[in-house]
Amino acid sequence: MLYRFTTLQCPPNAPPEPPEDRTMSPADSVRLHAMIAPARLVAETRSNFRREALEHVERRAAAGAGTYAVDLGDTVELDGSGLGVMVLLQKRAAELGMTTALLNVRETVRHRLAVTKLDSLFQITE
Repeated sequence: MLYRFTTLQCPPNAPPEPPEDRTMSPADSVRLHAMIAPARLVAETRSNFRREALEHVERRAAAGAGTYAVDLGDTVELDGSGLGVMVLLQKRAAELGMTTALLNVRETVRHRLAVTKLDSLFQITE
């Protein structure tokens, strides 16, 4: 299974948000490439997502990105193995000098991150 990527605009040094959420001039924005997570980030899907997401982290670091972003807008289910992948991605991005942003996080996923106290590892945007 291949995962999709999206490109968003966000102001420098600001948490990334989808471009339709605010007005910005091209002069004060930078490009942010986000990996789009699957609808179910669970044991059955984690291996492929993990592999492709780690490759994406490496490519973003090689390109000099300061932020690694994962779009969770399609994700409705996240289990312990999915949380493990998210922590792994955050740790690898940090090792490479990047912060990790989670975009379009649904309330159920946000709740799971909060209950497990993992929400503090990420920049979380609507």
